[in-house]
Amino acid sequence: MEKTSQLSGFYKQSLADRAEIVARLANLTTEERTALVNGLSLPQGDAMLENVIGLYNLPLGIATNFQINGEDVLVPMVVEEPSILAGVSFAAKLARAGGGFSTRSSEPLMIGQVQVLDVPDMSAAVQAVQSAEPELLAAANRHHPTIQKLGGGAKAIETRVLENTPIGAMLIVHILYDCRDAMGANAVNTAAESVAPLIERLTGGRVNLRILSNLTDRRTATAECRIPAETLARNGADGRAVARAIVEAWAFAAADPYRAATHNKGVMNGIDAVAIATGNDWRAIEAGAHAFAVQNGQYTSMTEWQQDDTGDLHGKLHIPLSVGTVGGATKVHPTARVAMKILGNPGARRLSEIMAAVGLAQNLAAIRALATEGIQRGHMRLHARQVALAAGASPEQAQAIADRLVAEGNIREARAREIINEK
Repeated sequence: MEKTSQLSGFYKQSLADRAEIVARLANLTTEERTALVNGLSLPQGDAMLENVIGLYNLPLGIATNFQINGEDVLVPMVVEEPSILAGVSFAAKLARAGGGFSTRSSEPLMIGQVQVLDVPDMSAAVQAVQSAEPELLAAANRHHPTIQKLGGGAKAIETRVLENTPIGAMLIVHILYDCRDAMGANAVNTAAESVAPLIERLTGGRVNLRILSNLTDRRTATAECRIPAETLARNGADGRAVARAIVEAWAFAAADPYRAATHNKGVMNGIDAVAIATGNDWRAIEAGAHAFAVQNGQYTSMTEWQQDDTGDLHGKLHIPLSVGTVGGATKVHPTARVAMKILGNPGARRLSEIMAAVGLAQNLAAIRALATEGIQRGHMRLHARQVALAAGASPEQAQAIADRLVAEGNIREARAREIINEK
């Protein structure tokens, strides 16, 4: 079956049929199909975490219509908010009309930090560390020969002096570490701990913390897209006017941190959902993304939107993304393994680029809705099914009740209970 991400009416299919379509497109085995539907077992969960007493499930959906660097991609996403899958799939359809998403990524460089205190001569310490870079790199690389064989490992040493901290001056030594397809936390932390004794001897100071940084500004992914103005026309609204309204919405986020926080939450709605589906550390990704958004002194938009002379809309997201495709939950969690196969088993850089495209698409979906009919119209329509379920509807009843709530324009749990009691 030829792989395509254009699955018209996919949401209208039965649950079994949707799973079957994705299984055929991704060439899943019987065992992988079972993992896709059943997820993590309790014994597997118990092996992953301390003090396990049960499992907490979230729905796994497929975002459709994505074309990234000319390749169709089905994107697994784990998230509880119903509007996210619908919004991101619609935005990917808009981007597809302009050629899809173009993406790129940097080398997977992480930063390990070594904090040095009580340094007697800061200038001499900095010089000593810089002069000993080959020795420090050798010490940092001692414990991970496999990463080195793959072209990774510690690549450079940098120094930073923090003059005015609450406890006085300190020297920070950075190890720039190429993690290849690993997220890299364990390798980077081991490298930082390995160089600490040598740094103490070189500087005459005392090492305290030895830990990676989640501000991974050397490990970034970039996604861009062009949305033809005519595709933005909706309900009588001119496409160029909609594009202009989207740029105006972005400008608000670029200038105001109160708006930027909500704007960027929309970006992370998409990125986090892919991170969870693939077993990646979404907390680390969140930390790095938000820290990156404030590097110029004011918290601002993670995305950029501009309108060209023809009226078309252009979007860009440039963001730190430290993700891994080897080790950790990505390899341990059975559903994460299946999610990776659905994505085409990408390497870490390709995965980060897919996530950046999803983040840009999710941002587009949110600000397009905000700039046109408002966020609540579509959101509440998709939320109606959850309202019906919360009111006590069975899964079989829920959609019919949700449709009635939407038709009445009265999406409230109390009204849903009244409808249930009518039956």
